[in-house]
Amino acid sequence: MRQLTATLSSLVSHYGVLAVLLLMAAESCGIPFPSEVIMPSAGVLAATGHMNLAEAILAGAAGNLLGSLVAFALAARFGEPLLLGPGRWIGIRAHHLELADGWFQRWGLWAVFLGRVLPVVRTYISFPAGLARINLVWFSVLTFVGALPWCAALALVGYTLGKNYDRVSGPIQLAAVVIAVLVAMVVVVWYLRGRSTAR
Repeated sequence: MRQLTATLSSLVSHYGVLAVLLLMAAESCGIPFPSEVIMPSAGVLAATGHMNLAEAILAGAAGNLLGSLVAFALAARFGEPLLLGPGRWIGIRAHHLELADGWFQRWGLWAVFLGRVLPVVRTYISFPAGLARINLVWFSVLTFVGALPWCAALALVGYTLGKNYDRVSGPIQLAAVVIAVLVAMVVVVWYLRGRSTAR
């Protein structure tokens, strides 16, 4: 985790807004690059005069939108063959896809917006959205609107603390890990339910 944090911070430091854009896009494609590291790093750079804060926030939200559209398109285009093919290696079953489809049939756009402001969940919410084939325009709008306050809050943490960010980076990462463990527990239960239903 320390090495990943150092690598991401270094990339943001060397490549600025472009790194923020691309790393946040990768996160929204399902690659586990934590925004809890990327955006505060950008905020620290803004506080020290090496980056514009507003540009960093907008780049983060735009990156989230870009990556989300890629994930949405993959799920919408390839659907079950993609998720039940390679996805079977990580425990995805037909029952899981039915649950995801039911979730978006019931909650639709709210599922997209709320998913954008939840750690860990926000990284993967676009895949079931693509499977449900919800309206692409509204998906894009709510993805950006949901990502903007998340990116702003994390960047402002880094900006406010400036060079003292190292003092709180540990608690921020710990909170992200705790949430990740809780989500993993839910996924395990989901997986076991899928297996029992398949039988």
